[in-house]
Amino acid sequence: MRRLTSAITAALALSPFVAAAPASAAPARHITYTRWDSADELRAGRLSGVRVGRGGRVSLPPGTRAGTWRSPWAAAGFDLTRLVASWEGRTPGRSRLRVDVRGRTGSGRSGWDTLAVWAQGDRFYERTSRAAQGDDLGSVDVDTWVVPDGVSEYQLRVTLVRREGQRRSPWLDAIGAMSSRLPDVSSVRTSRPGPARGIVLDVPAYSQMIHRGHSPEYGAGGEAWCSPTSTSMVLGYYGALPPARAYSWVRQGDVDPWVDHAARMTYDYSYDGTGNWPFNTAYAATLVDRAFVTRLRSLREAELLVRAGIPVVASIAFGRGELTGAPLSSTDGHLLVIVGFTDTGDVVVNDPAAATNAGVRRTYDRGEFEDAWIPTSGGTVYVIADDAHPLPVSPRGNW
Repeated sequence: MRRLTSAITAALALSPFVAAAPASAAPARHITYTRWDSADELRAGRLSGVRVGRGGRVSLPPGTRAGTWRSPWAAAGFDLTRLVASWEGRTPGRSRLRVDVRGRTGSGRSGWDTLAVWAQGDRFYERTSRAAQGDDLGSVDVDTWVVPDGVSEYQLRVTLVRREGQRRSPWLDAIGAMSSRLPDVSSVRTSRPGPARGIVLDVPAYSQMIHRGHSPEYGAGGEAWCSPTSTSMVLGYYGALPPARAYSWVRQGDVDPWVDHAARMTYDYSYDGTGNWPFNTAYAATLVDRAFVTRLRSLREAELLVRAGIPVVASIAFGRGELTGAPLSSTDGHLLVIVGFTDTGDVVVNDPAAATNAGVRRTYDRGEFEDAWIPTSGGTVYVIADDAHPLPVSPRGNW
């Protein structure tokens, strides 16, 4: 896997998603994404039974069955109340990664909470989140670390494990975390249209609904597969869908079998679904150069990504009548792809909830979309890109 440039890596580590034009009088939306990616950044962590190669890859030395990499303490610049970690790595053979988090305040620190036990396949291990954990500071809600009273700093830990005697090591290419402290609101002020007006990316259209009843062991398609279908659309845009041999297990004749494969590769056996956010980006990162979960403050930030040629997978929720033209009448949680904007700034999406591939492309009102996205998921997105589409940030971390 190719590396991010040093300028991009530095920008991510500083504060990549800084609003270009925050609305006056709007409640503050504190969001920071911090990433350890280069060899120097990964060596700055604490290594126990692992090594960092010249290319910036954390792995197990020969003869070592397990080891850990621990990040330095990271400060978000505010007391964070939510954290979502995401990572890039591989787990050949019988190997896996475990991702943990802990936090601290001026008066103490929490114990370690496990966010995920992850393997890129499911032949030997069932990838799982670890919900229902709690201590005096935080708890885990599927893919999100929830800290009601906030912590000033956090630390990530990745444990690499392989079967005794196995030569091939699991490895970690990069890991980062989105930390946030957001206001509790039911609607937001509609952002002004920005620099991506009139730009629509040529993202292929895949419907999740044509997979209804497929692979019941991985959620049975239909409404359950919005996330892997959206992830697959972005991979298709980059020409990075998996090779045919990867989905040869899919039933003969099924349409778009790479979507079934994505559902299998993102399935969370504890959550019993395919909507785990970092499981989707971890899968995507095995096929493209980088993928991570973060939050955006408004569609103006999404426009900067679209202008750079990067489609954005967004997590939304809405009630009946709140998103005009949507194929779903309402939803408690849904993923779709922002592919562009009209000349007036409305949002052009690939919505996988359409009944057929032909109906996936939709246009939604800008204000309705932001209300379905920002107050509900906190503006959560998957950023999936290749090196031909660098992130639109400066070395100082500003848009």
